[in-house]
Amino acid sequence: MSGPWKGIHTQGRDETSSAPPVQAPSLLLILRKPLIILAHIGAFAISLVFAFLVAGNMQFRRDWVVEQYPFFLLFFLTVKLPVFGLFRQYRGWWRYVSISDLLGILRAALVSTLIIVAVWFAVMLQVPAVRKALPPGIAAVSQGVFMADLFGTILLPAGLRMLIRLYHEEFRTTEGRFLKRFLIVGAGNAGEALLREILRMRIVRYDVIGFIDDDPAKQGTSIHGVAVLGTVDELPGICRERNIEEIAIAMPSATHQQLRRVIQLCEGAKVRFRTVPSLTDIASGKLRVSQIRDVDINDLLGRQVVHLDLDSIESFARGKTILVTGAGGSIGAEMCRQICQFAPRRLLLVDQAENPLFYVERDLRKRFADVAVEPILCNITDRHRVEEIFDRHRPAVVIHAAAHKHVPLMELNAGEAIKNNVAGTRIVADASDKYGATHFVMISTDKAVNPTSVMGSSKRIAEMYVQDLSRTSKTHFVTVRFGNVLGSEGSVVPIFRRQIAEGGPVTVTHPEMKRYFMTIPEASQLVLQAATMGKGGEIFVLDMGEPVKIVDLAKELITLSGFRPGLDIEIVFTGLRPGEKLFEELRIEGEDMQRTRHPKISIWRNIPMDRDRLRTGIDRLVELARCPCQDREIIVEAIKDLVPEYAVPTSAGWTP
Repeated sequence: MSGPWKGIHTQGRDETSSAPPVQAPSLLLILRKPLIILAHIGAFAISLVFAFLVAGNMQFRRDWVVEQYPFFLLFFLTVKLPVFGLFRQYRGWWRYVSISDLLGILRAALVSTLIIVAVWFAVMLQVPAVRKALPPGIAAVSQGVFMADLFGTILLPAGLRMLIRLYHEEFRTTEGRFLKRFLIVGAGNAGEALLREILRMRIVRYDVIGFIDDDPAKQGTSIHGVAVLGTVDELPGICRERNIEEIAIAMPSATHQQLRRVIQLCEGAKVRFRTVPSLTDIASGKLRVSQIRDVDINDLLGRQVVHLDLDSIESFARGKTILVTGAGGSIGAEMCRQICQFAPRRLLLVDQAENPLFYVERDLRKRFADVAVEPILCNITDRHRVEEIFDRHRPAVVIHAAAHKHVPLMELNAGEAIKNNVAGTRIVADASDKYGATHFVMISTDKAVNPTSVMGSSKRIAEMYVQDLSRTSKTHFVTVRFGNVLGSEGSVVPIFRRQIAEGGPVTVTHPEMKRYFMTIPEASQLVLQAATMGKGGEIFVLDMGEPVKIVDLAKELITLSGFRPGLDIEIVFTGLRPGEKLFEELRIEGEDMQRTRHPKISIWRNIPMDRDRLRTGIDRLVELARCPCQDREIIVEAIKDLVPEYAVPTSAGWTP
């Protein structure tokens, strides 16, 4: 495999780039290595002085000061300077000295002392000619000088480095006007590294109050003078007692459940939550531990990494013309980004919304300069325009993500839901069949399962048409169902964030409402994987994990924003809206589900409707939708003829 899964592509600057000129290095930087060598010469000279003093009962005597010291200093420097150079001791950045640097000094000192002792006893004292040439009294030097000098050769260079680090961390740093009272959750390697990075900051921004860790062995201990104050269960009390303002979760390998536990425990505390980069980013050098960021809702609701068959996806997409409808939407845009990583021949972006299409095209051209991208303004309900696009470009793969998705809005505009979701899907599917596309992938929703809304019913009818068309077409028509995606336009997360930013209240329809959530990249990747598995006519269902209570989601978002639910930001229940369910139905287990080779993808087995009945019903439904009056009651009755499981909401409430 040629490695298409490489993420963002970067472009090099050309000679005409307006990048700022590179500044000439400072004089200190130019003289850095000579100054380091001079510092080592001074350390070695002082070390030898102390060695003679130790061997001579701390007395300055003329015999060693005048006769012995100059000779031994020249001899020691001749050996030590090259040895320390071989051990790369003149290249380190002293303000970041660590244990590994001190070990390097230890090795260099031991090797240089061994060489000195070996040369002294094997050559100078054993070879008569050399011994006669030595200055008077040299041969009588005590062996204690060599041992005392070894300790000085270790301690003085190490001490110099520690002084430089201490200067930068303690004396050269300046305190910000207001220091944040900071707590670190996780007293492991990441927590220690984060504290070390904070201590190195040029401007001090944080007053690190302590660590939190569940390891019993760490309770009562301290790291760099900062105490481990207690366990995660004690976190709320510690935050209140010590007026904590920010919490850094320094657990790069923590599961989403562990992160949620920390956030939920602190719902009553007015704190801001930060987290360190992932272990992968830290190990690769992409990010440093100190590059902490705010904890996002994706961190709490995100799931395990999706494992994909990249070879099959590459063969599915590489070198082909691919058309994506709804390319300006959240899912459509992410589908385009995922597809671009597999080097298609051309990517056609189809959308009727001008601004979203403009921005997604700019983003793709910036990230994937080697991929031919063409934005196309088109309303998918315009059959002539759709067929003209297919006739001109002949796409091999069609990803159909365009749809009206807002449930309450479609209840008020039932005819528009039918025109876009049913008639539009039929037009794009027919064009795929007519102009020889090899694959057609329709993106559907969990709301098509036992629908209670016009939107959900319209998607179910679209599924039925695509599945029926697959029976007689050479095109592989497949459908992929999944639930809500985090962060998509119009979903609860962006709405809650705007409400929190405005000071509340946060509106939730019902205290028991639950929804399935999936990240946009995960959903897009699984859609591509399912597309490679389809033979035609399948309705694939994605594993959405466990449903999440919307009220819990609201509380967590308020807490992550540094506020207290119910105190700083109110939560108001507004009641179910038209067409809404309390619980969505989406599962991958059961008698009507068939497992696939991918653990997160199943196939829903159902009995297709008779073609004549289906198409006659769709023709009538679309005709009703195109009537100027768009009588909702008549449209609903026509929907029930095609989707018997459609449960019309009662006047008592919009519950299933």
